[in-house]
Amino acid sequence: MNNAVLAEGLAKRFGETTALDGVDLAARTGSVLGILGPNGAGKTTAVRILATLLAPDAGHAEVCGYDVARDAHRVRQVIGLTGQYASVDEMLTGTENLLLIGRLLGQSRAEARSGARELLTRFGLADAEGRAAKTYSGGMRRRLDLAACLVGRPRVLFLDEPTTGLDPRSRLDLWQIVRDLVADGVTVLLTTQYLDEADVLADEIAVIDHGRVIATGTPQELKARTGVQPLVVRPSDAADLPVVTAIVRELTGFEPAVEGATVTASVTDPALLPAVVRRLDDARVTVAELALRSASLDEVFLSLTGHRAEEPTNTPDLERTSA
Repeated sequence: MNNAVLAEGLAKRFGETTALDGVDLAARTGSVLGILGPNGAGKTTAVRILATLLAPDAGHAEVCGYDVARDAHRVRQVIGLTGQYASVDEMLTGTENLLLIGRLLGQSRAEARSGARELLTRFGLADAEGRAAKTYSGGMRRRLDLAACLVGRPRVLFLDEPTTGLDPRSRLDLWQIVRDLVADGVTVLLTTQYLDEADVLADEIAVIDHGRVIATGTPQELKARTGVQPLVVRPSDAADLPVVTAIVRELTGFEPAVEGATVTASVTDPALLPAVVRRLDDARVTVAELALRSASLDEVFLSLTGHRAEEPTNTPDLERTSA
């Protein structure tokens, strides 16, 4: 298998705190590897090591076949990195930001200007190319930041929580950009605590908690591991909600969740669905919705870790203290 990113046994400590404790990662060329975990789990520390910004205390990592410690200068030539917050110069225009980076990378003035124009058009920023970046919206700054990462035409792109703070429309725009990059053959390593983001974008997922990889697989494989499916029932008449709740409680043996006019319970036996149908029919209850859905990544994370991805852990926020 051709892996653009390979890490084995990565370990990193900051004083008495272990940020990474033997992390293994592998990202296939031309795919998206999602690294999923809460704040402080070690996601950013792993990215900083792979991007040659931190030295590991133990373990080995390669990017495009280059050792991140021994061949750091070569690794930097094939990667792009965008952090949790846009890092463009707000006083410069969109064009000037990209020109600056192009020239720093050794491009001629003509080459840098041509590349800047191409990237600004590709990222929907051509109309704002002459405006100072400080006048851009959050989504526009994010797109400019990502465009800046692509000036050097990287083969591997590290996106460290790239949609933090973005509105829903800007998130969707950024997701499409990631899809387009992967279609062009770029390998993307995406860290996120947004489960829907990992579900939509990632070909493979590594779940990290307290500095360790606790599960790997495709989104569907991870969902199948829980063995649990949400049963969802919504009566046509809200007055039947107590009856529906009682039926679901009796058949599942657990107290269901009631939100609005919808009753939800986790089940492990698909045969429960026809039993619910029969009991509802006996009670003369009609339903607007009755489904046995596949588990969400949020439920997978909860089953693996005992807490949800957005909940803080007891681990200090190493993602910032290591910066």
